[in-house]
Amino acid sequence: MTPADAPHSDITLRSDVTVELVKSSASDSDVLFAARVSTLGEQSLAELQKDPERSKGLINYLMRDRHGSPFEHNSMTFLISAPIFVFREFMRHRVGWSYNEESGRYRELEPVFYVPDASRKLVQEGRPGKYTFVEGTPAQYDTVHRVLDESYQQAYAAYQKLLAEGVAREVARSVLPVGLFSSMYATCNARSLMHFLGLRTQHELAKVPSFPQREIEMVGEKMEAEWARLMPLTYAAFNANGRVAP
Repeated sequence: MTPADAPHSDITLRSDVTVELVKSSASDSDVLFAARVSTLGEQSLAELQKDPERSKGLINYLMRDRHGSPFEHNSMTFLISAPIFVFREFMRHRVGWSYNEESGRYRELEPVFYVPDASRKLVQEGRPGKYTFVEGTPAQYDTVHRVLDESYQQAYAAYQKLLAEGVAREVARSVLPVGLFSSMYATCNARSLMHFLGLRTQHELAKVPSFPQREIEMVGEKMEAEWARLMPLTYAAFNANGRVAP
């Protein structure tokens, strides 16, 4: 638990996100049999029994020259818990992704809300396209924490009042802010995940710089760690070739 992960009256404040890989069918061999069907036809299935380490050069070639479709023959499903504003950015990624999110129409939403901790850079300097973020002062962090806490308390109390008056959940949820935590399943393949990571994480090996909001980057980092374990050769080729999706 982070310092901000503590109950405040009737609500809970969190500064983290969670990502769980709930199921997968993803390995480096999936890339190889898909790529070699062009020259081997049905014999390409033999790649499933071979050590993919022997063919890491082919994976690197596919990545380098951006032959992308062989990286689509796999699947990963993640259960993600994060603030709603993260999901609204996340769902801009449409190609190669499937989503199912919890619904405020069909369940009473839990009083769990986001506050940044001291590791989150707080102050924006410069103009859009050329701005940077720097650490806030202790007073600014205290103010953010206090104001968000108060706002969340009021919003959730209003939500509960509407529900108590018999107002439908789909109407009552209108008073809740985007700092509310939600959960969703997100399913992707390695190619779509690489595109997401190229845009939503900062990395020293990236050929094309990206400037993601920190909270969605936190989700991306956790997904990346799971993918790296499943497809280590593909992951290494992604990094070696500038973290550009093929």
